Amino acid sequence: MRRALTVTLATVMLTGASAVAGAQAWQSDRGDGTYANPPLYADYPDPDIIRVGQDFYFITTTFANVPGLTIMTSRDLVNWRFVGHVVDRLEGRPEYELKRGGAYRKGIFAPSLRYRDGIFFIAVTPVGEKTRIYRSRDIRGPWVMNRLSEEAFDPGLFIDRDGSAFIMTSVGSDGTTTLLSLDRDLRRVVGKRVVHFNEGAEGSKIVRRGDFYYMFNAIPRRLSMTVSRAKSLFGPWETRDQIDDRTGGHQGAIVDLPDGTDYGFVMVDAGAIGRMTNISPIFWRDGWPIWGTRAAPNRVPAVATKPIQGQPVAILPASDDFSSPRLGLQWQWNHNPRPERWSLTERPGYLRLHATQAPALWSAANTLLQKGQGPFSRGVVALDAAHIVPGDQCGFGTFGKYSGHIAIGRGVDGRLTLTMRVIEDVAADKGTTQTTDQRVAALPLSAERLFLRTDMDFKTDRASVAYSLDGHDWRTLGGDFPLAFDWRTGTFQGQQYALFCYNPGVKGGWMDIDSFTLSGR
Repeated sequence: MRRALTVTLATVMLTGASAVAGAQAWQSDRGDGTYANPPLYADYPDPDIIRVGQDFYFITTTFANVPGLTIMTSRDLVNWRFVGHVVDRLEGRPEYELKRGGAYRKGIFAPSLRYRDGIFFIAVTPVGEKTRIYRSRDIRGPWVMNRLSEEAFDPGLFIDRDGSAFIMTSVGSDGTTTLLSLDRDLRRVVGKRVVHFNEGAEGSKIVRRGDFYYMFNAIPRRLSMTVSRAKSLFGPWETRDQIDDRTGGHQGAIVDLPDGTDYGFVMVDAGAIGRMTNISPIFWRDGWPIWGTRAAPNRVPAVATKPIQGQPVAILPASDDFSSPRLGLQWQWNHNPRPERWSLTERPGYLRLHATQAPALWSAANTLLQKGQGPFSRGVVALDAAHIVPGDQCGFGTFGKYSGHIAIGRGVDGRLTLTMRVIEDVAADKGTTQTTDQRVAALPLSAERLFLRTDMDFKTDRASVAYSLDGHDWRTLGGDFPLAFDWRTGTFQGQQYALFCYNPGVKGGWMDIDSFTLSGR
């Protein structure tokens, strides 16, 4: 199976992941000096972007996915490469081990990234914990962490021109904006003061331009964004509405280019794909930033001139032949993995997933995830199911509000079976899911090497699954099923691809994955 694959995509970035045949679902860089929004057609929410020299760095929310806090880099804000992740494991709560229902919609989110005197700093507040400060001289890590005495929601880290450090924080349920003053080493809170009130505001981000400080805030209840300005961080602040999800997005800020001009980045709720990040030209009028262009102000353009010309096209890796001894940076586990239950070396050239003990998918450790990509993407896995044993449920499909998949099992007669089912998350962290009417009875198989396929169409928010014995003749199993995003249930993320293997019993077998191939329409 592996030997028949032809390598056509050599987009291996700052990780050891190898690519296999298949085209990416989306390319923002149009090749003519322009780009189309979004630069990344996938769920990269709560963006914070800074520039250091010629390089831009983008950090994003990862919730209970591990490793956590993804960082990417670019030289033009359009073509991005993975740098790495800040957190190897989630610590401090039993839910991170998928106990007590798990930490769905929790974990780590809304990080803030800044740089001073050769050191990168990240402020982030895990759910129910004090704010953490991570620091490293290398954006790739390793990162050292200390905790502050305060729990600053959506912390907006800001370092002023004299090197003094602050965190601006506001909670959308209130809107009271509080400024925390930090010591020089960003290890202690040395001052705390309410400086502004902006009803419904959260996600504060601070930049300084000329004599003014500018604070950008999301207003989630209106899916809009405001900007406030003041000549002192302590106020008084003057606030104006900016854009909203109809005109481009509701949470973000601006970043300066090497030539001194500014560009905006902003998150938009985009349906089942999740929350995507757009970038936009910025111009200034009467000391206020205006999104868009002078010809088309107050909206993020669908297509625009690239902020910086001359950079080559870069596409984040997605496909993988698992020939590296390390997982590619495009992959994350659902909650903390159990290292002894997966391997890239037990059978070189394959990812081996040992069945973990769990009653159902939502409580199964070692489910491996990758973001769904729009507007349409197809994931195909080639696998060897020879070592699946009775009781195992191993397979491939979607993961999110709706988890539609094909599960491979083994019947009492020793033959492999395929079952298609769709599970809707009602409140998985409380142990509540339901199987919808999309369930197909076990289908017997004569082969142990096969292909599974998952299609996700984010224009219609529908998906389907299929199987093949040779990778060419495909048979759809069951009907299509919905895709959705819901911050109250599900994962608070866009729909993802999922590889899984679990068994309700004590001991199970394993599934060997030969390759994962992502392609567009």
